[in-house]
Amino acid sequence: MKWRSLQESVPGEDLRPLREQFAERKQLIDKYVPEEARAIHSRVVAELKQSGMVDRALSVGSRAPQFELLDHNGRVIRSTDLLSKSRMVICFFRGRWCPFCVGQLEAMNQILENILREGATLVAVSPQTVKQSFFMADQHKLRFPLLSDSGNQVARQFGLVYRVPEDQQAIFRRSFINLPLANGDESWELPIPATYVVEQDGQLTYASVDPDYTARPEPAEIVQHLKAH
Repeated sequence: MKWRSLQESVPGEDLRPLREQFAERKQLIDKYVPEEARAIHSRVVAELKQSGMVDRALSVGSRAPQFELLDHNGRVIRSTDLLSKSRMVICFFRGRWCPFCVGQLEAMNQILENILREGATLVAVSPQTVKQSFFMADQHKLRFPLLSDSGNQVARQFGLVYRVPEDQQAIFRRSFINLPLANGDESWELPIPATYVVEQDGQLTYASVDPDYTARPEPAEIVQHLKAH
């Protein structure tokens, strides 16, 4: 299946708003993914929304927990080191197997200079292994650190972690999405996609948390927030 578009495209060249890119990907899913599978995915999203997870996740005004994670090149990245130099934009994503995660990170990659210009740095955090993050950064020409959050330890501190239900696990397996291999554990846990802006004092001034993995904030919205603060 071609997730990216009906024709192959070069990584990083799609300049359309995310909502337009995602609408195309949803059309492909409607075309290629069985209705029964789509219904299960939709049910899981609805249950996560009803569970109150979003209300329990860290929000604007909270303080971000400190972390120390390996990037896609195996280097140790400490949040304290990053915040000693600039603000930080953090994108929590599910993994390189998710077409919507790929779309978001490619779009963020395109505005990296704008983020840096506004006195911030960009990192993306997922439970996938360092090797998987390396493959993703290389394949999609990403120019910012992809951090491997083994066991979702940092995502858990942000209140973002849930366990993939059994029936959805079965769909993933049939689709050759091997989370135990990708994440290096048998937990079948993932983070809800979320984007945060952390000020140098650790305070969160922007938070977008949505169990709907097909909905992500527009990169331009992040830049506008950085300009305004």
